[in-house]
Amino acid sequence: MGGVELPASALLCAAVGLSPKGKNQKLRAESLLPQTLLIDADDTLWENNIYFERAIARFISFLNHHEFSAEQVREVLNDVERECVVKHGYGLHSFAHALVDTFERLSVQPVTPELHAQINSFAHTIADHPIEFLPDVPQTLRYLSTQHRLILVTKGAMAEQSGKIDRSGLKQYFEATEIVAEKHSDAYRELVDKHGLAHDSTWMIGNSPKSDINPALAVGLNAVFVPHGDTWILEHEEVNAAASPRRLLIVGSFAELREHF
Repeated sequence: MGGVELPASALLCAAVGLSPKGKNQKLRAESLLPQTLLIDADDTLWENNIYFERAIARFISFLNHHEFSAEQVREVLNDVERECVVKHGYGLHSFAHALVDTFERLSVQPVTPELHAQINSFAHTIADHPIEFLPDVPQTLRYLSTQHRLILVTKGAMAEQSGKIDRSGLKQYFEATEIVAEKHSDAYRELVDKHGLAHDSTWMIGNSPKSDINPALAVGLNAVFVPHGDTWILEHEEVNAAASPRRLLIVGSFAELREHF
């Protein structure tokens, strides 16, 4: 993800053609005006992928493949997950299918009902896990909600995402919540139309280049990239540059948004 390596200041200067000092003053002055902030949930507001990584580690240990290394098994699982997302969407149902399908491809023994139940259990240990906020998320949302219009935008299975939103207790800070099947350019265009969003004052904030940053920039929105060290590998992608007059900001943490908005 070569583009991710660029410092935030360098990216912003390239996007708006300003010196670092002038860029900071301009961005801060503009963001003091009310903005619309579209905010991702999983791995932006709270931990999510770490639970899947732990389940995958248990699955690979259980498979105990005698020819493939753990890294090779993971590569097969990544490919199977891509296939399952197309067929089953996102969420635990799709993840469970991916684990079973991977086991069937790599194991010499057939998947008996007992094995099927054991493999499914790795996925279902993730369900209803406690919400683990990333640092200062509630406090930051509380502040942002007094200054700007916030809309939660997350993708995945409706029941799973709704459950996490309810358990988080953060819904009070958002004017609306949107759960979509996929975050692509068309989904962002629909959000713009549905909520009457102004491109120049709307920002998509999230940890995924593939789902949050690049498609939002592609439809003419601004974006804030909040990197997360455990972002799902299927969400990895080079961060695109923002075409003028759109802006791209990279921050070190969600709490840092208070310095810009």
